[in-house]
Amino acid sequence: MSLADRIFVNMCRDILENGTSTEGEKVRPRWDDGTPAYTVKRFGVVNRYDLAAEFPILTLRRTALKSAVDEMLWIWQAKSNNVNDLHSHIWDEWAAADGSIGKAYGYQMGVKHQYKEGMMDQVDRVIYDLKNHPFSRRIITNIYVHQDLHAMNLYPCAYSMTFNVTQKKGANRLTLNAVLNQRSQDVLAANNWNVVQYAVLLHMMAQVCDMDAGELLHVIADAHIYDRHIPIIEELISREPRPAPAFWLNPEIKDFYCFTRNDVRVDDYETGPQVENIPIAI
Repeated sequence: MSLADRIFVNMCRDILENGTSTEGEKVRPRWDDGTPAYTVKRFGVVNRYDLAAEFPILTLRRTALKSAVDEMLWIWQAKSNNVNDLHSHIWDEWAAADGSIGKAYGYQMGVKHQYKEGMMDQVDRVIYDLKNHPFSRRIITNIYVHQDLHAMNLYPCAYSMTFNVTQKKGANRLTLNAVLNQRSQDVLAANNWNVVQYAVLLHMMAQVCDMDAGELLHVIADAHIYDRHIPIIEELISREPRPAPAFWLNPEIKDFYCFTRNDVRVDDYETGPQVENIPIAI
């Protein structure tokens, strides 16, 4: 069993066995038939992935790696807030007629701020600090910007990354680690999708800054399984997992802005059958 599978199975069992139901509460999400979308939730789920040991992609079912990377690059590289810049249609339900999702996600990453070193957006600031001040404890991004929430079609779920560099005694190379903070997560639809995205981001940042990828710590304030997802989750975590696949990132790319979704792949990726037609609460 891969580490990613083990973490996912244990997390889901913990939520189902020890979680709190929101049934009867005044909840915002609705199913497409208009009924309230209740959940079983756990507060403060923390999962740790050692990227030096394996790439944390589920084998219980297939995670669409290229689509996940495409969305991450849409936010972090293109810094876009328009769904027309995506290859997938996962954001269409939150987009306006012109494709915009408002001042959300990529929009916030692209806003330039004044620093002592000059004007930079959040992504360029991260890269600058990793190259020039790698042991800084201030390498942080944040897209949960309160003054712009009214102009966002969806509040950010995964909203903050904190990068932290370590160096083992006697080692010549630095190791890049990161903490992903998430206010809320639909475990079935989004958990491994987000883990894969930010694992790839960490690998990319490490490569362009001449470091090794280390640990990804994923902190979820509200990790929940929707009521209509419970039987799907129960079947999913009963499956027989496969070994973790091998991860490949194009070693020729040294500029973050040159990566594409085709510069990432997993080899020998064997999975259980895909889960089709997952209902999504809006």
